[in-house]
Amino acid sequence: MTNLQRKCTDLLKNRRLILATNRGPTEYHKDANGVLVAKKASSGIATALNPLTNNENITWISSAMGEGDRLISNQGQNPRMRSEVPNHKIDLRFIVTSRRIYHKYYNVICNPLLWFLQHYMWNPLYNPNVDSTIHDAWTNGYVEVNKSFAETIIDEAESEPEPPIIVSHDYHLYLLPKFIREQLPKSVIQHFIHLPWPTSRYWQMIPRYMIHDILDSLCQSNLLGFQTFQDKQSFLETVNHYLPDTQIDWNNSAITYKGLTCETKVYPMTINVPEIQRIATSPRALAYEDQIRSTIRDSRLIVRVDRAEPNRNIVRGFRAYELLLAQHPELLEGIFFFAFLVPSRTHIRQYQRYMDEINEITNKINDQYGTDTWKPIQIFLDNNYSQAVAGLKLYDVLLINTIIEGMNLVAKEGPIVNERDGVLVLSESCGAYPQLKDHVLAVSPTDLHGTMEALFQGLSMTPSERRQKSKDLYESISKEDINNWLFRQLEDIGDLL
Repeated sequence: MTNLQRKCTDLLKNRRLILATNRGPTEYHKDANGVLVAKKASSGIATALNPLTNNENITWISSAMGEGDRLISNQGQNPRMRSEVPNHKIDLRFIVTSRRIYHKYYNVICNPLLWFLQHYMWNPLYNPNVDSTIHDAWTNGYVEVNKSFAETIIDEAESEPEPPIIVSHDYHLYLLPKFIREQLPKSVIQHFIHLPWPTSRYWQMIPRYMIHDILDSLCQSNLLGFQTFQDKQSFLETVNHYLPDTQIDWNNSAITYKGLTCETKVYPMTINVPEIQRIATSPRALAYEDQIRSTIRDSRLIVRVDRAEPNRNIVRGFRAYELLLAQHPELLEGIFFFAFLVPSRTHIRQYQRYMDEINEITNKINDQYGTDTWKPIQIFLDNNYSQAVAGLKLYDVLLINTIIEGMNLVAKEGPIVNERDGVLVLSESCGAYPQLKDHVLAVSPTDLHGTMEALFQGLSMTPSERRQKSKDLYESISKEDINNWLFRQLEDIGDLL
């Protein structure tokens, strides 16, 4: 039994753990015969929390993502049901709201308003424009879905002899702690925030009542988790600015509010090391690896793996590569740049435009420098994790030049599976940077010339330098795996009981 399993057994002996996330661990789809079949979900949160799914005293509550989820849950009317995914022991409950309400919640408030705000992605001269549509979506979308989650959690708790432990995640459910606290005052509530937390001044981009509602709710948690120390400090400063009735213990990062103490802690998210190593040696990944090797042959390879989102800074990365080819013609026809991109939020206008910009710069570089036998950039636009992992095994340089990001797990997956002593070029504004900074080539996300130089430096390093950086990265990442990440949070929750 692992430390995590022992901790779960001890912590959940007399209490139920209720997890709440927008996307859950299980999705239901109809097969060819019209039978509903359970499938393990592939979202980042579901993957991160997967080690908890073999524990019985857990209920995971999430939004119904499709018609299969709606049907299996009888439109959300069924009580908890056991997950049918192999090795899952948890119970499930689906939140079913009308498509109109969910659209307001997710497509107007969560994305793009909150997501863009927390990634510093707004251009204040032009956006956001908080009109009546956004005010309506907040009241009749975001608030309503958060209330629905709270009502279901409260219903779950009524049958439990002890107040439950409630763990919620991310920007989709910022109002949940308040609604739960009103009805379950003795429950233990933790909320983990995966996104960066902007400075208090940047929060002024949205109406003050929204900021107040978010902070008023989060401060009614017992425990708040953040990706980085900077995110935690920005949150405390935001609370200090907008909630004058709070008392902040800056030395212990604790907030006293409405008679409650909310502790804020840093839990840098990480990866399941054995799991990604297993995928890297799977038949599918090995087949893709053979295909990539046959393409690059003896050439050097730059790789990036991203969701096709504006904050990933893909266009600037390609422009830095364009500078590299222009200033180092000796590299022509001896190097490839493979970009494994996952389509993301394709219904949102800003994402559509950004994908157009990616294709435009790719075509420009390939037209200018490519030959009949060599294509400088190749894009693999698909949600194909095995193919992306195969690419990570073979990079000479891995480029992650994100603008602002909560963590970026590719920065940890790549060094774990890479077989060529690859070098990591990493943005200083990436959440993974504080942990990995001593073993990477650091870049500013807007510095095209600096990124170009870092790419060239990574390609030009001596074998011994590459080996040392690769070894140090591997050790730094492997000692802080996903089980350790979960264990630390459960340990802190246990201290509150």
